[in-house]
Amino acid sequence: MRMTELIHPTRIAILLPLLALLMFAGLAQAQADIPAADAFPARLEGEFKSAIVIDAATGLTLISNGEDERRPPASMLKMMTELIVLEHVAEGDLSLSEIVKVSAKASNMGGSQVYLKHGEEFTVEELLMALAIHSANDAAVALAEHLAGSTDAFIDLMNIKARDMGMTNTEFHTVHGLPPGWRQSSDMTTARDMAILARVLVEHPQALVWASTKTAPFRDGKFTLYNPNKLVGIYRGLDGLKTGYTGAAGFCVTATAIQKGKRLISVVMGCPTDKGRATETTRLLSFGFNMYKQVSMFTTAGEPLAEPMPIKGGKKKSVLVTYGETLEVSVPRNREQDLELEIRLPEEFQAPVAAGAEVGQAVIKLDGIVLGSVPIIATEAVAKGNWFNRLMN
Repeated sequence: MRMTELIHPTRIAILLPLLALLMFAGLAQAQADIPAADAFPARLEGEFKSAIVIDAATGLTLISNGEDERRPPASMLKMMTELIVLEHVAEGDLSLSEIVKVSAKASNMGGSQVYLKHGEEFTVEELLMALAIHSANDAAVALAEHLAGSTDAFIDLMNIKARDMGMTNTEFHTVHGLPPGWRQSSDMTTARDMAILARVLVEHPQALVWASTKTAPFRDGKFTLYNPNKLVGIYRGLDGLKTGYTGAAGFCVTATAIQKGKRLISVVMGCPTDKGRATETTRLLSFGFNMYKQVSMFTTAGEPLAEPMPIKGGKKKSVLVTYGETLEVSVPRNREQDLELEIRLPEEFQAPVAAGAEVGQAVIKLDGIVLGSVPIIATEAVAKGNWFNRLMN
């Protein structure tokens, strides 16, 4: 028989306000975790020390929290190592099939590695796969030494590249992201700078192929490369990019995913657990993708703009111009009213002008960032005038 304790009415009167207070506190906390509908960029709290989500196409920041606070990047730094190597390959200075001989220094690297031995030989592509998929520190050193002659020289290239890219809060001291040794300085960066780096790296298709690979054979199948990114193959559209972990950095990941033709990049730094960085990345990316709506622009393509464009030296003084195309842009919800239209036309054109010729551009901006553009075209031809036309026009 189940015994039921009877609660005295006086105790009920005391407990009800307390329960209501607890429920209100829980509701208030849940609401506090959700940014206001018109907040932009959105500020999400979470199990991280800093985070950011950007639109890969435009660089527009969608979500941010502590994005400019400097922290160690751990192995996320290897994105820069990979980028520099891939750029040298793209420029023809290096070949993916080129042979790299492993140095003693590379063979003695600790942490995540593929256990390279002094004197072993691998191709640039094999070592890039080891770096990108398995986060191999020894592969990072071998590649850096092969390309620049030494890790110190390669680090110089990394810092120069970071400055050129606008990574203003970043300083690199290693090619792998391991904690600093005796009298060494720590690598430092921010979530924003890692997003800037990722935005350039995703322009290299092969980087996304490797970053979205769960496992791959290495050393003729005697060793298997394992991707530490738990979201690969789990989160829809995710195809990268790079995890990182040290005691000082916590669990970090720079992730990227594409859904409905829109690519986003997210960075979380300082998560306390591996599960936490995966959970927070999923939450941030999902929130980011749901912030967007498609807005149609220039739906009246073919209708002349209000002001005709002056033509110098033609049979006519001016010509009507129109938007050459329609345009749809992805806009964060509740920001449609903030879109800016910039008409780019010269003060005048020199005849002749052909019908349908592009004479300028109509540009859609948000917060100074270009979201899209269409050509402005002449609606009719204007022939070059005779001496009297040129005199009068």
